[in-house]
Amino acid sequence: MPNKITRNEIAKQISKEFGIPYTLAYQKIEKIISLMSNSLKDNLSIPSLGTFMLKEKKSRIGRNPKSKKEYVISSRKVISFKKSKNVTFL
Repeated sequence: MPNKITRNEIAKQISKEFGIPYTLAYQKIEKIISLMSNSLKDNLSIPSLGTFMLKEKKSRIGRNPKSKKEYVISSRKVISFKKSKNVTFL
């Protein structure tokens, strides 16, 4: 299962690290996420981290594995991420 980090955890860490109130740290995290979301009309590149890309997925036929019933999965936009060459994961 992938590791998850919440906005609360990030805000707590920033609050502790920089000695600022938790509420202020949380507001800053919300602002950063909002700016990133609004910038995702095409691609959002963050040097030394990677690039977030908005992709269009076509509609397709899906199947419920238990009932074998088919249904249409509508077209949608998804976000994909390509890491920078500078990023290493352990």
